[in-house]
Amino acid sequence: MTRLSQYRIMWVMVFFDLPVDTPEMRHIYTDFRKKLQKDGFRMFQFSIYVRHCSSAENAEVHIERVKRWLPEKGQVGIMKITDKQFGMIQLFQGVKRGKLPSGSQQLMLF
Repeated sequence: MTRLSQYRIMWVMVFFDLPVDTPEMRHIYTDFRKKLQKDGFRMFQFSIYVRHCSSAENAEVHIERVKRWLPEKGQVGIMKITDKQFGMIQLFQGVKRGKLPSGSQQLMLF
């Protein structure tokens, strides 16, 4: 029996930037996205899809499948990372950076 490990479990990330200038190009883009979704990929960001895989061997199966779907135009990147690395991703959503308040009031506790 294989022991589950954060270093054995893998994530496959697919990054893509496909042209959508014509109706035919939009159809190719939509078809590519639908194939990713049908294969178990979930949207991480607009053009980044991720899939959890139980092992590096399983990840390779899905990577080879994505390679068969590559459109003629545009750019597609595929990255395989461990579950441990995926867990270290820092995500920020809607965070506005503003000025820190000047000075702070010190409280006395008895």
